[in-house]
This record gives sequence, C-alpha cells and structure tokens, in this order.
Amino acid sequence: MRDVLSAVIGKSVRQVARLRGGGSALPGLVIEKLDPGFLSRALGRLPYGVVAVSGTNGKTTTTKMIVEILESQGLRVFTNRTGSNFSRGVIAAAVQECSLAGRLDADIAVLELDEAHAIHFIARVKPRYTLLLNVLRDQLDRFGEIDATAKLLQRIAESTTAGLVVNREDPLLDRTGASQSDRIEVTSFGLSDHLREMFPSDDDFHRGGPAATDSAEAERADADVTLIEVGDHEAVFRVDGADHRTDLKLEGLYNTFNAAAALATVRLVLRGGVTRNSETQGVSATTEELIASLAHVRPAFGRGEQLELDGNTLELVLVKNPAGFRLALASFPAAGVASMIAINDQYADGRDMSWLWDVDFGSLAETGVDTVSGTRAWDMALRLEHDEVGVGHVDEDPQRALAEFRRRTSGQPRRIYCTYTAMLALRKELATLTKVEDIW
Repeated sequence: MRDVLSAVIGKSVRQVARLRGGGSALPGLVIEKLDPGFLSRALGRLPYGVVAVSGTNGKTTTTKMIVEILESQGLRVFTNRTGSNFSRGVIAAAVQECSLAGRLDADIAVLELDEAHAIHFIARVKPRYTLLLNVLRDQLDRFGEIDATAKLLQRIAESTTAGLVVNREDPLLDRTGASQSDRIEVTSFGLSDHLREMFPSDDDFHRGGPAATDSAEAERADADVTLIEVGDHEAVFRVDGADHRTDLKLEGLYNTFNAAAALATVRLVLRGGVTRNSETQGVSATTEELIASLAHVRPAFGRGEQLELDGNTLELVLVKNPAGFRLALASFPAAGVASMIAINDQYADGRDMSWLWDVDFGSLAETGVDTVSGTRAWDMALRLEHDEVGVGHVDEDPQRALAEFRRRTSGQPRRIYCTYTAMLALRKELATLTKVEDIW
C-alpha cells in the first residue's frame, strides 16, 4: 500500500510540476519526505542490483554508455536519465518510471551519483557495483580540497557489496581499490604509458605532467580495460591481452577514456550475473559484442553534443573544472569555429570560479572568442585577456548573447563552452531555434 500511495502521489506531483514549469526533482523531494523507504524498496527488487557511478568528471556520459551497452545485451535498465544526481533526482526518476504499484520494470539500475549526495543515497541503498572515475579539484566551495572528495568516494566504495571499478591512473582511487580488494572484487580501467600525459590526474595537472616512468610505474597492475590509442572518433582498447579497434560517435578525448571505464564496468556486471536457486545466471557477451554496442553510443546532452543551427554545426561543451576545460580545449581545435564561453556561478556550477585561473587558454589566442556570457562573464573576459585571447563581446544575459552570437557568426560552425546551468539555459533557448533532443 505504501508503494501504491507513493507512486500515485509522486506521479501527481510530477504532472503538476510539469504544468507549472517546475523542476524534474520536485516529486523526489516530496516522496523523500513522505516515504523515506520508497527508493530502497523499489531498487531492492532488481535482480542485478544497483550500479553507482561517481567521480568528478564524466559521470553523465559514462552512465549513458553503461546503460546503452547493457540494454544492447537485453537487460532492462533503470537510470536517472535527466542527470539529476542527488537522491531526490533518483527518486523522481523512479517515480516517473515505476508502475502505479510502485514497481520498476527493470533488471538493473545504473545511477549517476553526486560525490557528496551519494552519502545520503548509500544510507538507504547499498550499490552492488560502483564505478569511481576520477578525483579532481571541482566546486571548492562545496567539497573543499581534493582529499575531502576522495574520502566521500571512499565511503561509497566501502558501501559497495560485490564489485568496484577504479581508475588505475588516479593515485587516490587506486588506493581506494586496494583498500577494498580483500572484501569485494576490484578491477580497473587504465591508459597505455604514452597516453598518460593526455589524461593527467590531479597530481599530474599541478605537477605539469605525469612523472617519468620508474620501476614502480613499470609494475603497475594490469587494468581490465586499457585505452591504447585514440584517434579521430576511433580508439583501441586492450582487453584480456587482445587489442580491439573501434569507431566512436563520442566527442572529446575524455569521453574516450570514459568508454574504457564503461566497458570495465559492464564486464564486471555481466560476470557477476544474478543468483537464483543457488546458481549464478546471467547474460554472456563477447568483448567484440560489447565494443560494437559502445560504437553506437552518442554523447550525453552538453558533453560534446552537436546541434544544427542555420545550416551549420553547433557544439555544446560542458566545462566545470580546470582538468575538464583543459581536455575540452585539447579535444576541439579552435581553427575554423566561432566560439562562445558562458560561465555561471550558481550552486550546480560551484560558487568559487577561481579555478578558471588554472586553465591555459592559449589555444584560443589565434582565433579569439566572439562572445563571453553568463553571471561571471566579466571574470571570464579578464581571464582571457591575461592569456592574450581577444574577446569580441561581453553580455551577461545568455539569451541575448546567444542571439547576437548567432547573428554575427552566420555561415560558420559554432562552439559554446559552458558551465552546467548556462548549458541548460542555452539548450532551452536553442530548442526554440532548432531540434534539440530531450535529455536522454
């Protein structure tokens, strides 16, 4: 009866919220107050359990990859498709997709979790599997220094009941994996030595690059999935000693490394299977089949998302910390593209924008930036001036800035680097001008 009441109330709140233009997480907030046990009951019935995905960068796209690969193998997957990664967002997604009896038509849940709010989630639901992507300095006003973020991720790992996947190239997460290896299965994803400079850890980023390989580095444990080569929309992954080359629809270097994380996680889930009548059962798939599914995954919204505007390409690139912005600039060449940067400092972006001074914007110096917008537009313009990057126009209002950017750059491909809330505002405005896919 509790499940029925919660489902009916949650769905009613969602309908009212949509009519009034409210947020997607509102039903979750209501149900979280009225029925704190709803989520644990709904997810506790799933035979494959819950996969938690957390870390500083790449959660949304990696979650999407895992979901689509598992679905390609015939599993029914519940996920928080809006990317709302607080507990209330997950509850809201469950309310939306459950039946009026409060049941999810799914075999497994794959959930993106905010590093801090995951602590509230694991108090109610223990993940069967967890993927930890990276630990980078991000939203210092929320998380404090990097050690605090690492401790939050450590707690998620400690609550995981069956298997953990960690980034072998991140020293903090590698240690987290080692601390859990006597309790649960721990596996990893990693990079070939010659690619490590392209994907710095936080230590590498502040040191200026990875340290030279020494005997300790040479003895690094083999990763379950290793990214060997990256190219233009293609990559080579090493799995079980064999190299597999594949095309990718993903955009950006960082999403290629995240693909290795997704593959490692899916392999762990499928190995674990489900236990019925004291026997382990589940789906079996070859590496070739998994990689073939990966090749069809498109970027999540704002993560190298490509739209068509006025007959030309418009790319939306989410940026939210120094390493992410650095990799975005490396992934998308500036030549031949008109660029705009939109920087907000709302709660979801992080209030402290001092991290902009840790990014080298020199790659934009030759082309300049046509437009800078957002609540911190002038801070961004000042930062670009220090790197001798020309700025054509500054307008704090994103709607007006987008309209003028569109007018001035007619006939050119365009790219917008934007923080999270700026991206949502721009996507909403762009939806009135061109086809913008619903948030997956």
